[in-house]
Amino acid sequence: MDLLPDSAPLATKLQNTLVQYHSIGDSEWRIAKKTKDATVWRKSSEEFSGYLYKAQGVVEGVTNRIVDHIRPGPYRLDWDSLMTTMDIVETFEENCCVMRYTTAGQLWNIIAPREFVDFSYTTSYEDGLLTCGVSLDYGEVRPNFVRGFNHPCGWFCVPLKDCPRHSLLTGYIQTELRGMLPQSAVDTAMASTLTNFYTDLKKALKT
Repeated sequence: MDLLPDSAPLATKLQNTLVQYHSIGDSEWRIAKKTKDATVWRKSSEEFSGYLYKAQGVVEGVTNRIVDHIRPGPYRLDWDSLMTTMDIVETFEENCCVMRYTTAGQLWNIIAPREFVDFSYTTSYEDGLLTCGVSLDYGEVRPNFVRGFNHPCGWFCVPLKDCPRHSLLTGYIQTELRGMLPQSAVDTAMASTLTNFYTDLKKALKT
């Protein structure tokens, strides 16, 4: 069995990487998809040959409640239609864990179900929270799944200054799905997955 990483330096490095993404200028992004719930942009990733996606939308709810629905925990499986299983493999401290999860097939199963093992870390950011993660090469791959890999990704959630019952949710996602896939299918799936994420999250927060 592979060894789990030392959580503290990994958490610090991950947080710094996400803050760096959050400071990328608007001119570097190209719009990928826009719906009433969210806008998705993309730019070439510096981590792999695909794209770094940025998603942003206003979500009704206080920051802590929104992030509790996103980070590893009891809520996520209830509302995220893409996630099919989730297990916490190791807990380092309250805001830091390793999780293994699987995702459903997409695009009429052109993209087969995937499995990920991610290190997850949640910390304060400005007046809100940042929950972020990165995949680990850890453990055996389950049969019937392709092991995907999330390069540093995360969600910034901060209250709107003039409307504190609403929060601005900004995500940075760069997922290497692996396996033999046409890049155009991956790009279509990623943009739609991110806009659907906002739609599903908003519905979940209203219940």
